[in-house]
Amino acid sequence: MRLWVRILLLLMCTSPLLLGSPLARAQQEDSKRKMVTRVVPNYPTLAQKMGIAGSVKIEALVAPNGTVKSAGILGGHPVLAQAGMDAVRKCKWEASAHETKEVVILNFHPN
Repeated sequence: MRLWVRILLLLMCTSPLLLGSPLARAQQEDSKRKMVTRVVPNYPTLAQKMGIAGSVKIEALVAPNGTVKSAGILGGHPVLAQAGMDAVRKCKWEASAHETKEVVILNFHPN
């Protein structure tokens, strides 16, 4: 019986570490940094000719100084994606103690 009590206590003590504490999850959710410089993407000529409109979702890895270290496409039309990537790479965020991942949604509409 004592063995079962020890195992149960061990599981109760280690389960928050395995599942992630609520504090850790809250810090990740609060990691959104304010964008200081937003760059408007160029609307690709091919997209204008084809009448393509829509949104592109980009995830940027932002360095502590606010510059974009890398970016990746999460979704959107392929013709619009490169223009979105180019714009996000030029954006700047506020400084932070560590790098963060920021998601940016860019909307493309013909004028």
